[in-house]
Parts: sequence; C-alpha cells; structure tokens
Amino acid sequence: MNREKRLVLLNNIDLYPVTCQSLSNGRTNLEVLDAVLSGGAKIIQLREKDWGKKDLYHLAVAFKQRTRLWNALLIINDHIDIALAANADGVHLGQNDLPVNAARKIAPDLIIGASSHNLNEALQAEKNGADYVNIGPVFSTKTKKNALKFIGPEAVKNIGPKINKPFTVMGGINQNNIHKVLNVGARRIAMVTGVTKAKDIAARVQAIRKIILSYT
Repeated sequence: MNREKRLVLLNNIDLYPVTCQSLSNGRTNLEVLDAVLSGGAKIIQLREKDWGKKDLYHLAVAFKQRTRLWNALLIINDHIDIALAANADGVHLGQNDLPVNAARKIAPDLIIGASSHNLNEALQAEKNGADYVNIGPVFSTKTKKNALKFIGPEAVKNIGPKINKPFTVMGGINQNNIHKVLNVGARRIAMVTGVTKAKDIAARVQAIRKIILSYT
C-alpha cells in the first residue's frame, strides 16, 4: 500500500482500536485483532509498552498479514524500526519518542501520528509533518502509566478546529461517554478498553462505529 492510499484510508476511519493484551479479558492480541477487523474497523494500533522488540516485531508481522487481507491500516506505537521492518502502514509517536520531523526523514512513506495534550503540542506536531494528531487523554484512563490529568471534551472543542490535519481523540472513551466527544466535533475515536474488554468485540466495534457514523 503506497502513501497516497494510506492517507485516503486514514481520512475515512471512524473507530481507531488500540491493543493492550493485559486488558483484553484473557484474549490474545491476535484474537482481538481478528474480532476488530470482522467488526469493520479499518485501522488498529499495536501498542504494548512493556513487550520486548523481538516479540513485538513478530506480532507486528502477524498483524500485517491480517490487516492486509482486510485492507486496514496497521499503526505501530512508538517503534518506527518495527513499523518499517514489519511493513506496517504507520507509526504513532508520543511526546518523548523520536520527533515527527526526524521520523519523516527515516520513513517518508509511513503515516506518522503524534500525541498531543494541549493546543501548542498539537500545532507543533502538525508543523513538524504529522499526518494526524491525537488529542488526549480526554477522560481519566488507566491504560497509560503516569498519565497526565485528563483534558476533557472542551479541550477537544478548542484544539480540533485549530489544526488542519485529521485528529483522533483518546483516553477513557467508551459507549457511555462517546457522545461527549462526538458533540464537540471528534469523528475519529481511539479506544483501548472500550473495545478490548467487550464480551463480544466484533459486536462492540459495530455498535460504536454505528454511533460515530450517525454524526457524519
């Protein structure tokens, strides 16, 4: 998949599932992936903060084999080397990871996403060449160690209109509060436990996508 096609798919995503095997009710990441894809999601981020690179690479290769079949995007959290080695579609970088402009030099064809926690960080990510900017954490979340204080939907309402790139929102979003971010303009919703802890992941993905699409 070339960069142009990747960007077209990125622009049209709705639900953006993110993995965390320890928060998947005993299911493996591959089991979660299969359910997510069958539910209709067109992107997934492979995120395992505590895994070694060798294991993460092998998992990324297996993920790519599946996402290719479903014409879905595979984004690797943090590790641009693994993203490149596994032929993933992109990498997502945090504030303490490789800078976006440096990553672009290494991987000109990859989608590069960047985390932001305020307007200045979002604008800087855009200036540095990020293809999309994540805004968060919107609500309180336990999926990130030492997480910053949540910023709330009003921050999304303030930041979103001021950036020109697609943006995602993340952090404690679930079926009960998703309307709060949709009401302030978010249309690309990233979730970890809102998806991974569902009894029926495929059905949950379908239900959340239906909610998001009802706002477009």
